[in-house]
Amino acid sequence: MAKSENQKQKILVLLDLFKSKTDEEHGVTTSDIIDYLAEHGIKAERKTVYADLNTLKEYGYEISKEKKDGNYYYTLLDRDFQLPELKLLVDAVQASKFISAKKSSELIKKIENLASVYQAKQLQRQVFVSNRIKTNYENVYYNVDELNLAINENRKIKFDYYEWNLSKEMVLRKNGHKNDISPWSLAWDDENYYLVAFDGNSGIIKHYRVDKMRKIEILDEARDGREEFEEFDAAKYAKKVFGMFTGDEQRVKIQFANKLIGVVIDRFGQDIMIIPKGVDQFVVNVNVKVSNMFLGWIIGLGDGAKILEPESVVDEVKQITERLKEQYK
Repeated sequence: MAKSENQKQKILVLLDLFKSKTDEEHGVTTSDIIDYLAEHGIKAERKTVYADLNTLKEYGYEISKEKKDGNYYYTLLDRDFQLPELKLLVDAVQASKFISAKKSSELIKKIENLASVYQAKQLQRQVFVSNRIKTNYENVYYNVDELNLAINENRKIKFDYYEWNLSKEMVLRKNGHKNDISPWSLAWDDENYYLVAFDGNSGIIKHYRVDKMRKIEILDEARDGREEFEEFDAAKYAKKVFGMFTGDEQRVKIQFANKLIGVVIDRFGQDIMIIPKGVDQFVVNVNVKVSNMFLGWIIGLGDGAKILEPESVVDEVKQITERLKEQYK
């Protein structure tokens, strides 16, 4: 039998077939293999197919052979990731606020390539039922890479730090040009990525939202703050600094001072409707998990935030403030 020009690629094409077209519930017959190879310009016959299967097995690939309806079906059993593991990876990507919707889609497509075409459909369905707030800033993905590089190379950084305005635009924060910053750790909490760093100007540990950082530049200077971070516990720091809310979900109407627009967008996302009230306040209607943590967050904003509806939640705030009043008599 004359060899085709693509004969050298045969074993690779065969492996691609097993990875994309077989899984625990789907196999391929010898005829399927011969047809697939033909589609790729490779001639084959049963004898050589069996030899190629043995080559893959000898190399370490676990390929099963099962008789069904008078035919033998071959399946690749060993994969780098099982379907439940891929679902976890997809959900983690989709849940990450710091990864934009576009980048999430790109990453999920790559994850799908680790599964068969049949399993990939299950991963796609998992994505479609998700509806989470995502950043619109494409470069967050690269910010993380740049910050990791600075940490690994023991270098200081400088960057611009942004915040939201009432038009839901990101603008340079007052005193937003950050210099003499020594990055030490990245923390992921409440679906956001944070840089934990030593601020050389103030001499204390601070944290910054990675999605609000722009124009990150790695400097030639070595980092400061080694003594402060020698016994640094990232988990304890996150627990102390970042709060998460749990409880029964309710529709709540809240009034905020304009100066808190960034806080509100960070918490509830850009899709919320902002209703101006007077010259220095606005109102939002949001679905929130009403708990002591959430109510404490509202109270912590002082006179900048006030729950208007429903009355039951307003009463809960009143009860908490009364208890606090008694506690701190």
